[in-house]
Amino acid sequence: MFKGKKYVDSAKLLDKSKMYDPEEALDLVCQTSKAKFDETIEIHIRLGVDSRHADQQVRGAIVLPNGTGKTARVLVFAKGERADEAKAAGADYVGDTDLVEKIQKENWFDFDVVIATPDMMGVIGRLGRVLGPKGLMPNPKAGTVTMDVAKAVNEAKAGKIEYRLDKTNIIHCPIGKASFGKEKLAENFNTLVGAVIKARPDAAKGQYIKSCVIASTMGPGIKINSTKLG
Repeated sequence: MFKGKKYVDSAKLLDKSKMYDPEEALDLVCQTSKAKFDETIEIHIRLGVDSRHADQQVRGAIVLPNGTGKTARVLVFAKGERADEAKAAGADYVGDTDLVEKIQKENWFDFDVVIATPDMMGVIGRLGRVLGPKGLMPNPKAGTVTMDVAKAVNEAKAGKIEYRLDKTNIIHCPIGKASFGKEKLAENFNTLVGAVIKARPDAAKGQYIKSCVIASTMGPGIKINSTKLG
């Protein structure tokens, strides 16, 4: 696969055989972010669990102390007072069956987070096939199915992210932008890793964090020494 000059130059800064301490890795990921835009920094954590078993699922949500560097577009399914509260809190889109139809008929997805009141889940269930694969289906564990829609909207706007295992038992999450610098990225990194460790299922045996890699949008992956992650 062709690698651009900037990627090749960035890769020269790394020792491929080395597992870096988190602080050093976060410093390097900023140095290897050489694109003309403000690259997103992502973390990829492979866990020693089997996501096919219900008792080994790892899923939750956390508000990053420094946000993600991106303001989330929030869609809220609610009626009456709750709809008014969502609008007052700054939700970008608020509605009920009208928005369900818009998504179904127009293939509309101009939003990043979906929040719903519990009474709306019966209607939203029809969207499971399209929202589910995109990771947008509201879920009580992520705090996106709630009567306190104002709080949920505020958290989403403040930089709340959801973490969940994919089919290969890896969690992929943004932890900020390259422009944050290593200190702010470290705060976000530690908050997310701490949440994942706390969410360890009782059924998980042996080594929990198998590997951890961080990378910028266009940069090379940097391996982190997982034994330093608690």
